[in-house]
Amino acid sequence: MSNGNDPRLAISFVEQSARKRVEHILDAGSMREMVTPFDRVTSPWLEMQGIVPQFDDGVVTARGSINGKSVVAIAVDGSFQGGSLGEVAGAKIAGTLELAVEANQAGESIAAVLILETGGVRLQEANLGLAAIAEIQSAIVALRQFQPVVALITGPVGCFGGMSITAGLCSYLLMTREGRLGLNGPQVIEQEAGVSEYDSQDRSFIWGLTGGEQRDATGLIDDFIDLDVIKVRQKVQEYLSKGVPEAFRSEAIQSSLDRLKKVDTRSQITAEMARAILSKEASL
Repeated sequence: MSNGNDPRLAISFVEQSARKRVEHILDAGSMREMVTPFDRVTSPWLEMQGIVPQFDDGVVTARGSINGKSVVAIAVDGSFQGGSLGEVAGAKIAGTLELAVEANQAGESIAAVLILETGGVRLQEANLGLAAIAEIQSAIVALRQFQPVVALITGPVGCFGGMSITAGLCSYLLMTREGRLGLNGPQVIEQEAGVSEYDSQDRSFIWGLTGGEQRDATGLIDDFIDLDVIKVRQKVQEYLSKGVPEAFRSEAIQSSLDRLKKVDTRSQITAEMARAILSKEASL
């Protein structure tokens, strides 16, 4: 239950910085940040292109505990370069997850929580970013055999590109109403297919297809989470306590193929059509 004296009460998780999100998720006083801004490990490529770097390169990684359980917690800062990942940011995430894998292999139990607000690979570091995301995905697949990997998709930036695939590899995937999840972002789709196919300014249409409420209704995530910091933390605790799932979403290939066969691509797919297909499956 929420403590009325808890300073986190009624604080919006979405409105917090990446570092504060990690701090709120972890047990009080347990956060130990790895590769801090004071280490000044920055991207070597951004200044060459006239972009001011950030001392944490837009990613916060830490060790700590949640309800006494040892975890690594990672948050992507959506306010820096749209939460995009390059060489340093990607290496921080991959390295943190790999440390957790090695610890579990040595007999220590460490789970992982990823707080995602990212457009995917950083275009200024495209090849390096893609390689880093591949390493992140490999580390998640290795770690989820030992401990749950819980991902949260939070603010309005959403989760797109290679990181949307990364989210799908996690043991459990949670979203807020404000979150969005998709392989390509609205502007990219509009640019390639035209505004008649996907109007990036139509907010109700976009959230109706890729928002947290829609993704929950269509069964593409495990749970829909509230904005309140305490409730987010409680939901993370709940899914960490579930342990390793019997089956992973990324391995349900046949069911996904069967679902696609039910979609008539001759007409534009609406949010209502997607819900109808999933609701029929749920009733079987």
